[in-house]
Amino acid sequence: MHTEVPGSEFDRRLDAVRDRIADAGVDAGVWFGATSIEYVSGFAHIQTERPVVLAVTLDEVAITVPRLEVERVSENPRIDAVHSYFDYPQGAPVETAAGMLDALDASSVAADMDGAPGVMGYEGPALSEFVDVESQNWVSRMRYAKSNVEVELIRESARWANLAHRYLAEHTEAGAHPVTVSQRASMEGSRAMLDALGDEYAVRTRGDGPVHAGYIAGEQTRLPHGHTANERLSEGDVLVTGATANVDGYHSELERTMFVGEPTDEQAEYFELMHEAQTIAIEALGPGVELAYVDDIVAEYFEEQGVAEHAQHHVGHNIGLGAHEPPYIDAGADGTMEPGHVYTIEPGIYTDTYGYRHSDTVAITEDGTDQLTYFPRDIESNTL
Repeated sequence: MHTEVPGSEFDRRLDAVRDRIADAGVDAGVWFGATSIEYVSGFAHIQTERPVVLAVTLDEVAITVPRLEVERVSENPRIDAVHSYFDYPQGAPVETAAGMLDALDASSVAADMDGAPGVMGYEGPALSEFVDVESQNWVSRMRYAKSNVEVELIRESARWANLAHRYLAEHTEAGAHPVTVSQRASMEGSRAMLDALGDEYAVRTRGDGPVHAGYIAGEQTRLPHGHTANERLSEGDVLVTGATANVDGYHSELERTMFVGEPTDEQAEYFELMHEAQTIAIEALGPGVELAYVDDIVAEYFEEQGVAEHAQHHVGHNIGLGAHEPPYIDAGADGTMEPGHVYTIEPGIYTDTYGYRHSDTVAITEDGTDQLTYFPRDIESNTL
C-alpha cells in the first residue's frame, strides 16, 4: 500500500528530465506550472499571483519562490538552492528567476511557458527577455503513463472514495438535503481515512478533508456539470454522484447514477442504456487500443439505440495529479492506450429531465486492464 510518493520516484523523474535537457542541448529545464513543479520536485503549492519557478540542470535543482514559501521549500531534499522575492507586485519574480538561472550558468533554457501564468491578477515580463527560451512539454507527456507507485496511489484513493460513497448512499433519503448529506459523507470518509492512515498520510489539505463525496439531484442531473440545487430530495429523484480522495496529490474518480425510491420504467431504461455503454467502453480498453476507437464504438451504440442526441461529451480522460489529464478518450484523439495510462470511463445520457452517468477509474496494464473503483454498477445496488 502506497500513501506517499517515495524519494526514489522523484529521482527517476529528475533523471528523465535531465535526459531531455541533454537531448535538447540547453543549459536547464524551467517550469512555471504548479503541477509540473510538484511532479518533478515534490514541492506542492497553490498557484497564485506569486509565481514559483523551478530550474533543473544536469547537476542542480533550484527554485524561486515568494518569501512566504521559503520555510516550506527549504525542507525539500531535492532542491539545492532557494531564491526568493518578498511578494508581488512589490517583488520582481521573473527577474529573481533570471538571477537564479544566471547563478546556474544557464543562458539557454527549455521552459513549459515563457513566463509566469497570469492568474489572480499577475502581470509580468516574459522569461525570454532575460535568457534564450525554447518551449517544451516534457512533464505533461511524462504524466501520460503512471508508474506502479502512481497507480497504487490512485488505487488507495479509490478505496477511500468507495467508502465515502457508501456513506453517501446510507445517508440519502427523501427529505434530506444534498448539501448536508454530502458534507456528512465527506466528513465521515475523511475521518476514517485520517484515523486509519495516521502518520502514513501525507499532509495535503488546509482545513478541509482529504475525501469528498456528493451529488447533484433532480433536474440538475440533465446538465453534465450541474450544481447542487437548494432543494430537499423527493421520491423519484435521480442522483448523479461523485467521490474521490486525495492521496499525496493523486485522485481517482467514482460516479454513479442513483435513484431515491424505485425508478420509473423510463428512468430504468435510460440507466440500462448508460450502463451498457459504459460496459462496452470498459471491455474495449487495453494496451494498443486506439483512443478514438473506444469513443467511436460508444457513439455507435448510442446511435443504434436512438439516443445519440442525448450524449454531450466523450467517453473519458486520463487522471492522476490532475482531475482531467490528457490523453482523452475522444473521437478526435490520436494515439493509443499504453500501460500506465489511467482513465475515467464515463459515457453519459442527458435527457430533458434527468441525466445518467457512471464513472469508473481503470488502469491500462501490460496485458489488459485493472479497474480501481469498485462500487456496484447495477440498478438494484443504486436504488436507495
